[in-house]
Amino acid sequence: MEEKNLKQTSDHLANERTFLAWVRTSIGIMAFGFVVMKFSLFVKQLSLITGTSAILPSRGYSAIIGVLLVAVGAITTLLAFVRYKKTEREITLGQYQNSALLLSLLTVFIFFISVCLIFYLITTS
Repeated sequence: MEEKNLKQTSDHLANERTFLAWVRTSIGIMAFGFVVMKFSLFVKQLSLITGTSAILPSRGYSAIIGVLLVAVGAITTLLAFVRYKKTEREITLGQYQNSALLLSLLTVFIFFISVCLIFYLITTS
């Protein structure tokens, strides 16, 4: 009986570490979104200081992509919490089922944003 409790405790701690890794990932996504969003503001200010016209065309893509990344970071935090609670319940009941849905969604989204950023950088250079 005690061995089962130690195993379950270990599983719960691993679940918590996984949740915290997801939180760090979501913070990183939000920070990247913030940087992307503020980059266009930096370029505009730099062009005002130097007295030149805008170095990059002002289409507003970086602001849209930045806000989207911050929103996805926030959604990732919520989905990570839902996954954490689901896994916690499954461990307690002894019925854990692995799911790669969150990983798949995040991978597809980050790939999509990467393609958008590459396209944006190519068209503005």
